Amino acid sequence: MGAPHTWAFRIGTAWHAGVAGRRAALVRACHPEPTAAVTLFAAALAASSGRTAGGVGRVASAVLAGQLSVGWSNDLVDRHRDAVGGRGDKPLVGDRLAPGTVAVATASALVACVPLSLASGRRAGLTHLAAVASAWCYNLGLKSTPLSVVPYAASFALLPTFVVRGLPGSPEPPWWLPAAAALLGAGAHFANVLPDLETDARTGVRGLPQRLGAAGSRESAAVLLAAGSAVAVLGPGRPTAWRVGALAAVGVLTGVGLGRDDDRTAFRTAMAVAAIDVALVVAAGTRLA
Repeated sequence: MGAPHTWAFRIGTAWHAGVAGRRAALVRACHPEPTAAVTLFAAALAASSGRTAGGVGRVASAVLAGQLSVGWSNDLVDRHRDAVGGRGDKPLVGDRLAPGTVAVATASALVACVPLSLASGRRAGLTHLAAVASAWCYNLGLKSTPLSVVPYAASFALLPTFVVRGLPGSPEPPWWLPAAAALLGAGAHFANVLPDLETDARTGVRGLPQRLGAAGSRESAAVLLAAGSAVAVLGPGRPTAWRVGALAAVGVLTGVGLGRDDDRTAFRTAMAVAAIDVALVVAAGTRLA
């Protein structure tokens, strides 16, 4: 038998490893890729809109809190369905992450989202809270109905609206900005569910993509992403040759990314398309208000 201090060291090491493992599982449960992507998109738009550094920070903090609440609540609500579907990749299933831990994290992020959103102004803050509420409606039941695409379109459209309304005078964004965001969000919805269609069929999820099937969802994602890119690039008017060339490249990326058999590439393709569109808007110095 080892010395007492050796056993204490081993116990302490195991405890710290367990804490680190729970933290890592909690991060994975928040859907880190879309959470980070949407937060960065919003911050980039805020910076290009003329917001101060503090304003950009307020936007990023509010969006991050909202996205964390949405991601965690998604896994929390779906944990029983994920278990039935054998989703070992989900931390609440495969890593046995405690539901109570996720519930506390979800509630904390949601509570923090309120003052962080309102810090950009009452009108802007309520706009962002409406976007978060829309995403929660998806998690709480709309994902299993033919209206499953509506929360994605609404939340994505409200995100740039929140950014612009936080400027002095609370202006409205140009029509093309929320329109492009709504189309990209809708396309992301169809791309996002492709890897889960078989599991969804077994567990009774009957959203619009599940009703259209894999082929219909791929086609819908491609059309919506292409349309969103076209609106983002052409909507401001007077497109330059390089922006039209970039739009063509985005079209090729969309076709290649959604034409592959690897369904898990589809959502990353949608996020890449959105990132390029945001970069085009920012690089062109487009007036957002």
